[in-house]
Amino acid sequence: MDNMATEIQTESRLKIRELEKDGGARWDAFVQGCAEATFFHRAGWKAVIEQAFGHQTHFLYAERDGTIEGVLSLGHVKSLLFGNNLVSLPFCVYGGVAANTEEARAALEQAACALAERLRVDALEMRNLRPRHEDWPTKELHVTFRKTIDPDPEVNLKAIPRKQRAMVRKGINAGLKSELDQGCDRLYRIYAESVRNLGTPVFTRRYFQTLRNVFGPDCEVLMITHEGRDIAGVMSFYFRDEVLPYYGGSTFAARNLKANDFMYWELMRQAGERGVRLFDFGRSKKGAGSYSFKKNWGFTPEPLHYEYYLVKAREMPEINPTNPKYQLFINAWKRLPLPVANLVGPMLAKDLG
Repeated sequence: MDNMATEIQTESRLKIRELEKDGGARWDAFVQGCAEATFFHRAGWKAVIEQAFGHQTHFLYAERDGTIEGVLSLGHVKSLLFGNNLVSLPFCVYGGVAANTEEARAALEQAACALAERLRVDALEMRNLRPRHEDWPTKELHVTFRKTIDPDPEVNLKAIPRKQRAMVRKGINAGLKSELDQGCDRLYRIYAESVRNLGTPVFTRRYFQTLRNVFGPDCEVLMITHEGRDIAGVMSFYFRDEVLPYYGGSTFAARNLKANDFMYWELMRQAGERGVRLFDFGRSKKGAGSYSFKKNWGFTPEPLHYEYYLVKAREMPEINPTNPKYQLFINAWKRLPLPVANLVGPMLAKDLG
């Protein structure tokens, strides 16, 4: 990285450096104050990706006279099954550069392209909230759903469209309860079953525990119970005045009880009362069931702009369930016994990114 930094140093003394072990607090202080930064720009993701998945990371920052002007987190995911890609950021829905100056943004993107060339990856993937390069191939498969919420729960409840609000009330009337859980085991059991039913390999339990260890009180688990039994749960991230429900799941019993509706309502209610002002319902694929679910809550889809700088590849990677070549695998995975899916799944999931 020292050679790369020297090559792109400008007359204005802007330099590109790589995050070192003792630099996380300084990095996060910049992220906290940068308007376009997200939870996924936090330095902790470096430890999460390296410890939970074993992938190499490159966390770059632009610095001028000792002041950080921009950051860019990159993970190198190399797999025989899914290709060799440099991603900002794997396992995260948002990425790309977060910067205060256009010069820093351009320098970081230049550094990322140079790194992708040096590593001889198939492609560099930038998971941008806004478009950056008209001449780069762009995938607009995903959207995100973000909406401001009120400190008054009644205001938030009335803002949910009538039919969906009725589902929330059914969950309330069914006697569902919510509680924060200090561990991950209860959520993991439910999440693992949910993703198997969707035909998706599950992450390791270690990944969930690493998220909790690294992000501490900014990573919470909310469990939903019925008559003392766990039926749904969600892991959420907190960043500034935002809450992001990220990994959720539910049992078959939860469907008739409308536990998913109740769970997200409880999260919204509790977050609003704590001073959170933005509910980030997260990424969905256009046309997917989760896409319709979030629209029914009154959220407006906003396009995500995943842009690709191609190195060895001739076209954008298509590592997603809509790719026809994965349909046979998905259908077969749904039929696997849960213990088998939980044993084999993590070996595949770590390379999906």
